[in-house]
Order: sequence, then structure tokens, then C-alpha cells
Amino acid sequence: MSRQVFLYDPPDRFVAGTVGLPGRRTFFLQASAGGRTTSVALEKTQVAALAERIDELLDEVLRRTGGNAAVPAVAPVEFTDTAPLDLPVEEEFRVGTMALAWDGEEQRMIVEAQALVELEAETEEDLAAAEERLLQDEVNGPPMLRVRLTGVQARAFAKRALEVVNAGRPPCPLCSLPLDPEGHVCPRQNGYRRGA
Repeated sequence: MSRQVFLYDPPDRFVAGTVGLPGRRTFFLQASAGGRTTSVALEKTQVAALAERIDELLDEVLRRTGGNAAVPAVAPVEFTDTAPLDLPVEEEFRVGTMALAWDGEEQRMIVEAQALVELEAETEEDLAAAEERLLQDEVNGPPMLRVRLTGVQARAFAKRALEVVNAGRPPCPLCSLPLDPEGHVCPRQNGYRRGA
């Protein structure tokens, strides 16, 4: 079976979003263009890391070009997207590996999200080699979502993604673990249950 690549160059919309209630949310990346939509599931920490790295990479592009790249310093207000994910949200795959790159000639951010693949190997070196071979295999590699974004689209994506991550349960003021609506067993209180 050949590798399935979901390519959006450029997308009409590329956002991070969730389905479910805080504490039980499933996180998705969703790209859409020309009447088609692709949704891939991932972990909250992956969404946060992706947003932070996009901002860092865009800041580096601005620094290296002396501000001459088509990249805003902050996300323009007119590109704010607060709409929910497009329905139905149908998971194509769960993300395992992500990659970012900047195409200087085209002035585009390239975001790749590859499906989670479980490999078996006897040693760590064998596992690392097997992972590298699989990820570089353009014919038989895991399914992949590849999105090419303008600097403005990338900034807007990063801003929304961080807002989605931070919209979950509030942290406990003592231990920083998430507070559930029913309360929380706080390790800093020797297990005493605090109300929300």
C-alpha cells in the first residue's frame, strides 16, 4: 500500500481544536480547502509544542531576514479564527511525529504530521534506525498531513492553538495540576481534597 499524503497547499483553514469537555478533550489538527477536510488527533502537549515551535521559527525567520520576510510579529486580529472545528470530525490517524520547516523561496511554513507507528526492535539503535527508515520512506511510510502556510496563517494558527490548550481546566494554585469540577487531590496538601 502506498503512503497517503493529505496535502493542503495552501489550506483555506488550518486550526487546532478539541472535541469533548475539559479533562476529557480530544485534540485535533484540522485542515480544509476546496470542499475537503482532514482531521488528525494528537495530544495536548503536541499541540502546545507545535504552536510554540511555530512561533519560535517565525521569530527566527524575522531575525535572520531583518524583518523583510512576509511574517507578522504577532497574529493579525483580522485573521483570528474562533469558530469550532468543521463537522463531522473524522479522525484520519493519530499523530506520532511532527516536523516544521521554512521554505525561504516560497515564504511558506511547512507543517508535517505523520501517523503514530509502533515498531518492534531488539535494541534502541535498531529501533532508531527502523523509525528513520520508515519516516523517510516516501512510498510505504505512514500517512501524513502536510500543510503549507503563509507567515500570517502560521502566526494565526499558533495563537489559536495556544488559546485552545489554555482553555482547559484551571490549574491548582498550590501544585499546578488541573482542577476537576468535583475537586482535586492535591499532593501539596497531603491528599486533602480541595473544592474547585
